[in-house]
Amino acid sequence: MGQTYTTGGAHFAFTDRWGGVSAAPYAELNLGGGTVGTTADSAAAVAVNRDRAARSLGVAPERVVWMHQVHGRDVAVVDGPWGESPPPAVDAVVTRARGVPLAARGADCVPLLLADPRAGVAGAAHAGRPGMVAGVAGAAVEAMAGLGAAPARIVAHLGPAVCGRCYEVPEALRDEAGGQVPAARATTSWGTPALDIRAGVVAQLEALGVGMITVSEVCTLESGDHFSYRREGATGRHAGYVWLDGE
Repeated sequence: MGQTYTTGGAHFAFTDRWGGVSAAPYAELNLGGGTVGTTADSAAAVAVNRDRAARSLGVAPERVVWMHQVHGRDVAVVDGPWGESPPPAVDAVVTRARGVPLAARGADCVPLLLADPRAGVAGAAHAGRPGMVAGVAGAAVEAMAGLGAAPARIVAHLGPAVCGRCYEVPEALRDEAGGQVPAARATTSWGTPALDIRAGVVAQLEALGVGMITVSEVCTLESGDHFSYRREGATGRHAGYVWLDGE
């Protein structure tokens, strides 16, 4: 299921679309449902999928911290799941708690996973075009620094997302977003204006001095193993998870 990485007691994982119970158009391992910006899939199917995904990673499903993602830059500092309360409208969560997986969903947007294993601080963020422009990646790093993380020690993994060769946008939108984040300016493989959200996020992380950055080579629009809103419209969401060893 997807890709996994481990660095100094910090664990990172990205799911793909396989191994779940959701029916088309959300087939199969849809991890998003029931809120704006996710999907209209069956809540029961999503619950089974989230349970399966967590258990496949060796983490307790009830410990996973999900967000109500709204394409902004707000960050929540957490020490555990929300319990009976609904997830707040944020696009990043950070924690010093061990054994608490943080999750960020996507279906073309960038799921961004962060950790400073030495400080014992982790973070997850959802960066689409509006979130990139708003600076959600920087907001997450700043919140982690407030918990004792050092940017130079932070390990950042950017998960599967639509690439700059495929993310076509109107020229005015490229100019607007590119004016805020120049590294995101791109051109499609067929020669039209585009944005490269991952390149923009990488530039923002580098400007903050983040020490190690890896970027998935998977373009969600090109990959049949991943959900893509641009390709399919009604579709599911995969996710990235990050957590620290221990309780």
